[in-house]
Amino acid sequence: MLHLAQTIKLVQIVVLSTINKLTKAVTSNRAVKLSLALFVNNIDTTKWNNIKTDEFMLERIKIELLAGLTVALALVPEAVAFAFVAGVHPLVGLYAAFIVGLITAIIGGRPGMISGATGALAVVMVSLVSRYGIEYLFATVVLMGTLQILAGIFRLGKFIRLVPHSVMLGFVNGLAIVIFMAQLTQFQTTGPNGVKIWMSSWPLLKMIGLVFFTMIIIHFASKVKLAIPAPLAGIGIVALFVIILDVQVPRVGDLASIQGGLPAFHIPMVPLNLETLQIIFPYAVVLAAIGLIESLLTLNLVGEITEKRGGASQECIAQGAANTITGFFGGMGGCAMIGQSMINVNSGGRTRLSGISAALFLLTFIVFASDLIEQIPLAALVGVMMMVVIGTFAWRSLTIIGRIPKTDAIVMILVTVVTVVSDLAVAVVVGVIVSALCYAWNNATRISATVEEIQENTKLYKIEGPLFFGSVAGFDELFNPLNDPNLVIIDFLKSRVVDQSALQAIEKLAERYQTRGKVLQIRHLSRDCHRLLTRAGQLIVDSDDDPNYGLAVDYSIKTGVMRSGH
Repeated sequence: MLHLAQTIKLVQIVVLSTINKLTKAVTSNRAVKLSLALFVNNIDTTKWNNIKTDEFMLERIKIELLAGLTVALALVPEAVAFAFVAGVHPLVGLYAAFIVGLITAIIGGRPGMISGATGALAVVMVSLVSRYGIEYLFATVVLMGTLQILAGIFRLGKFIRLVPHSVMLGFVNGLAIVIFMAQLTQFQTTGPNGVKIWMSSWPLLKMIGLVFFTMIIIHFASKVKLAIPAPLAGIGIVALFVIILDVQVPRVGDLASIQGGLPAFHIPMVPLNLETLQIIFPYAVVLAAIGLIESLLTLNLVGEITEKRGGASQECIAQGAANTITGFFGGMGGCAMIGQSMINVNSGGRTRLSGISAALFLLTFIVFASDLIEQIPLAALVGVMMMVVIGTFAWRSLTIIGRIPKTDAIVMILVTVVTVVSDLAVAVVVGVIVSALCYAWNNATRISATVEEIQENTKLYKIEGPLFFGSVAGFDELFNPLNDPNLVIIDFLKSRVVDQSALQAIEKLAERYQTRGKVLQIRHLSRDCHRLLTRAGQLIVDSDDDPNYGLAVDYSIKTGVMRSGH
């Protein structure tokens, strides 16, 4: 049997060869050529050459392939539905799921993640498609991918570390609710006038019954050791039940036909001028931001479950390369999918093989097995997604909400609500901003001082807490220039000078003492604070003894440096 590391190596060679051919085919487009070249250069093969043999024994390969099959089956209705949301043909969504899923599985930042067409991107794309047409969508996806590659090259992915845990909890809870709400559309049918109406009576009961039947199978199948993943068992049993008994319920084929051929290379037919760039650039920026935020948060979530480290910058480059290539093959672009990633992880998928096989299975469905896949009842796939909702929602957050700080509880609820009513990117940005403001307010109240009379006509203020824009008002209230002696020393041993507002506050205080004929000095500056005040030109004495605390150098303050002029 061919060692899997060698198999992946062969896949890599094929991908590289294909990309090189694509690069030659688009030499007239420098942006595309650059993006594809960056993609080739950032494929790291050293990790694949060091794959442990015992990781890919026969049992592991079987688990990974079955996990990939389960994901591929669940991807079909999702990709079709998101294509409808974006206003494009279902194959546009399916091709995106295949290409984005394959490339990110091969070179992504963390094994086990699944990427494809997502609703978060589709809701942004619909206005672009309706106003300018699908060719502009393909051009936007190419530019979106290029921006994501640049984000990876400049290592912007590391800023995901700034996302607090309360925002993460709000993110998973909101996304679970969004996934749940997305499944409700499967309980609708098309009325006589073409308008979607809710099912009723017997059809609704059959649909609900099969959904619960699937969920019960998955629940009990996960309790016992089966040869196949529990979600795949649920889909298979319910599908056989419906097909054999000819139960009249909506099936995958009722959404749309998924039959098609291999994706063909296609350069977006848009004018290559500044006007086109002005149209697609705003959409590309928004799509790139949403895609990276959702992908990086999913990367962190999968990492917590699998206990494996991954690279945020590598994931940015992988997502960008995947979207750039997808735009040239008629796909709508995509990003990491938390629902499908959870299905993969819960089915035992832990390596790149599961993601690769999911993409290849999906392509097989499109090209060879569309008639069979179209017979799968939608209720079985809804049941799988409902179990994903149950597994994704952080139920423990409901029990701890009364025990965590109120600000964290507010942030968690806020992010959940904004995720549901708006979109993920806005929710995360709002959550981070509110958390930062709460942190700033909390630290603003921590500024204090201990006052000592060290000599005659000399008073020492020992400051505790950071001096920054939020604490300057409290800092100013600590001093009494009118009644203080002729020499006042501020000790920053337990404090830090952080920003321009702090510099302004120090200078303003020095001027207040100076106007009364008194002297203000500061001591025990840390190295970073010393550099900050030296660069601002506020220190009269320039010595680097004090940052090392070798001597308590008392620095005089030069006033008028930070004066704003109004």
